[in-house]
Amino acid sequence: AFTPAARKRMNELIDNLMAAMKQRIDGLEWMSDATKKEAQGKLATFQRKIGFPDKPRGYAGLEIDRKSYAGNILRSNVFEIRRNFQDLGKPRDKSRWGFTPSTVNASYNPLNNDITFPAGILQPPFFNFEADDAINYGAIGGVIGHEISHGFDDQGSRFDADGNLKMWWTEGDRAKFDERAACVVKQFDEYEVQPSLFMNGKLTLGENIGDFAGLTIAYEAFKRSMQGKPRPANIDGFTPEQRFFLGWAQVWAAKSTPEAERVQVATDPHALPKWRVNGPLSNMPQFREAFGCKGGSGMVRENSCRIW
Repeated sequence: AFTPAARKRMNELIDNLMAAMKQRIDGLEWMSDATKKEAQGKLATFQRKIGFPDKPRGYAGLEIDRKSYAGNILRSNVFEIRRNFQDLGKPRDKSRWGFTPSTVNASYNPLNNDITFPAGILQPPFFNFEADDAINYGAIGGVIGHEISHGFDDQGSRFDADGNLKMWWTEGDRAKFDERAACVVKQFDEYEVQPSLFMNGKLTLGENIGDFAGLTIAYEAFKRSMQGKPRPANIDGFTPEQRFFLGWAQVWAAKSTPEAERVQVATDPHALPKWRVNGPLSNMPQFREAFGCKGGSGMVRENSCRIW
C-alpha cells in the first residue's frame, strides 16, 4: 500500500530535486539571464501528482460483464470517449490524472506543466521505503529528475509555464542548446547494439537528455539531503555515492532477445537499458570519482556531453 509516510518522503525527494534544478539553471554559463528567468518561472509553477488522485474519477454507468472481455474493452473505450466529449468547451481540468494509480510509469505533461508518479511505480526497484536515501535518490530520484528535465528538453522547452506552445528562449540560447544536444546524439549514434545495428541518437534524444539531466540533479539533491547529517555508513562495501549509482543501474537491469532489441532500436524513443545506464554515467565526473575510474577506461568519456 502507498502510505502517507511514503508520500511525505516522495515530496521531500521532489523538493530537493526541484531545488537542485533551480541551482543548476542559475549556474548555466551558456544560458542568458533572460532565458534563465523564463526557465525559473516555469520551474516554479511545476505541479506534482503523487500516488493517486485526491478525487478519484467515478465509473458509474460503465457496464462490466465477466463473460465478455472484448465487450468490456469496447464499452470502456466508448465510456471514456463520451466522458471526454462532455469536457468540450470547458476549462481544462489540470487536476485530472492521465494514469491509473496502478500504472508503472511516470510522466511530464507540457500542457499542464506537471509531473506524475502513480503508486504503481513507487515500489521496488524504483522506490523502497525501507531503503536508504542513496538507493532511492539514485532510483526514483533519477526518474523524478528525468521527468522534471522533460520540461526543458528538445520538446518540453518549446512550451511555456502555462502550457502554451511558445518559444521562450532567445535564438542564441536555443542554438547553444542544440549544439550541446548534438553531442548527445553523436554519443548514442556510436553505440553498437548488435553487429551493424546502432542506437538512433536523434530518436532517443529527448529521453537521453532526461536521463543525463535527471541523474545530475538527482545526485546534487542526494548530496543536499545529507547536509547537516552524519555521513551514512558503507553498506556491503559500497559508499553512499556508489549506492546512488547502483540504485539507477538496478532499475534498468533487463534481458531482451535480439529480435526485441531490433524493434526497440527502430521504434522506441528510449535507449536500450544498458545505454540508459552506461550512457549518462560515463559523462558524469561524480561517477568517476565515486568508483575511482581512470582516464581511458570504458566509463570515462574523453569528450563528455553536458547540457544542464
